[in-house]
Amino acid sequence: MAQRENQARNRAPWAAVALVLLTVVAHAGAFRAGFIWDDDDYVTENTALHDLHGLGRIWFELGAVPQYYPLVHTTFWIEHQLWDDHAAGYHAVNVLLHAANALLLWTIMRRLGLSGCWLAAAIFAVHPVHAESVAWITERKNVLSGLFYLSSLLAWLRFDDEEDRRAYLSSLALFACALLSKTVTATLPAAFLVIAWWRRGTLRRADILPTLPFFALGAAAGALTSWMERFYVGAVGGDWALSFVERFQVAGRAVWFYLGKLIWPHPLMFIYPRWRPATWGTAGFVWLIAAVATLAALWALRDRVGRGPLAAALFFGLTLGPALGFVNVYPMRFSYVADHFQYLASLGPIVLAAAWIARQSWRPVAAGVALAVLTILTWRQETIYASEETLWRKTIETDPNVFIAQNNVGGMLLNRGRGNEAEAYFRRAIAIEPTYPEAYDNLGIVLHDQGRIDDAIAEYRTAVRLDPRYPIVHNNLGIAVAEQGHLDEAIAEFREALRLKRPFAFPKAQLNLGIALLKQGKKDEAVAALREAVRVAPNDPEAANALRVAMR
Repeated sequence: MAQRENQARNRAPWAAVALVLLTVVAHAGAFRAGFIWDDDDYVTENTALHDLHGLGRIWFELGAVPQYYPLVHTTFWIEHQLWDDHAAGYHAVNVLLHAANALLLWTIMRRLGLSGCWLAAAIFAVHPVHAESVAWITERKNVLSGLFYLSSLLAWLRFDDEEDRRAYLSSLALFACALLSKTVTATLPAAFLVIAWWRRGTLRRADILPTLPFFALGAAAGALTSWMERFYVGAVGGDWALSFVERFQVAGRAVWFYLGKLIWPHPLMFIYPRWRPATWGTAGFVWLIAAVATLAALWALRDRVGRGPLAAALFFGLTLGPALGFVNVYPMRFSYVADHFQYLASLGPIVLAAAWIARQSWRPVAAGVALAVLTILTWRQETIYASEETLWRKTIETDPNVFIAQNNVGGMLLNRGRGNEAEAYFRRAIAIEPTYPEAYDNLGIVLHDQGRIDDAIAEYRTAVRLDPRYPIVHNNLGIAVAEQGHLDEAIAEFREALRLKRPFAFPKAQLNLGIALLKQGKKDEAVAALREAVRVAPNDPEAANALRVAMR
């Protein structure tokens, strides 16, 4: 026994190196990826990354960055000082964080005495459902929060085994760091209880009481994130208006969707088709009933097959909980599911599968084939992140009915001055989703550029009717009505755009407001508005020139 332990200890450094190398090889495509959707808000156009004042805003000003995940934005702040807007550096950090998470999983499984430790860590490292979390810079939230989540779990296991108070405090501090990176990690104390039940077959008072501070921290962080999603990110309105029953139906289907993608990861999409639960009727409960029945069966069979399968299923479901549709998050506007939502939850089924494979006589062949296939699929999947245009065009190739992809390809064409081509994409997006205001707004811009002002205004007004909280369309509508000489209405639209955008700056609307006020002869108000435009966009020559003209 001692000899086998010494051999395992001697092999461990090589096994760790092999795991890191495997992760880097599998995700080599990420190093060639660029900036994509949301990366502008998080990195390339995030002014909070530019100086020490911005670092303070990241930590102490709600709304200074898209979500209050200050540790994530602090890593971006550091990297911005190191390599500015060169995407490769950010991608390299994501890959290395993912590799660290695989190492932590391996270490945790060894501490728990599980079979298939290295295989589970390797599958986690190379599984293509995690390509999105690794190759998308914005999803630093996943890989960084995963690092703190797994580190907290490892410290908790030391506390659980040795009753070490320092280990408990370390676990709590690391959990706080996980929450400051992404609040989906709030489910960690539930995982503590699942593991305690799996180890002992029961839950003691001594298992439950130490988790209470963790639950309290998680609840507070979850409440803050939910509030910010609603009032800052904008996760309100008809796109999130699911009934109580529909939310349970979505949750039931989502659980099986995620498990299916782990077992058969094809096709993987950046945006999956958005389900319409209102059309399901009673059939929508089939997935939920199946999930509950599966848990009941695993409970009934726990003495025969062991507690492991039920523990893995509970971990999977509980960790997925925040992403199952019960809480409104912005991506639900486009789809109720996304690969990056199951980054941590996937650990449950992966650990169970690896432990089972490790007990089979054919495990070397199965493990080798599985890792090779998963690595190739990850290589292929990460090619779609080469650029934002590649991402959206590949999404359309997989499913032409993804309306946001149609709209965003049109947006890129519009920015290149190819408005006639862009118009077809915007009209296609509207045909797919007639309640999507961004497509109407973009179509209005095309018509405006063509000199069809009345038609453009009609599209802008449709967008406003669909989403009165959409600041950009208020600004565009203001520009159009100002050209028709309706300055009072234009000023009202610019003020509304600024009101809706707060606490974020909206320099274009600020500039347009100042110009409109100047045209009305309200010089003092115009100067004040233009001073603010220059303050929030000091490098904008148009704002500076307008202010000079106003001050003559």
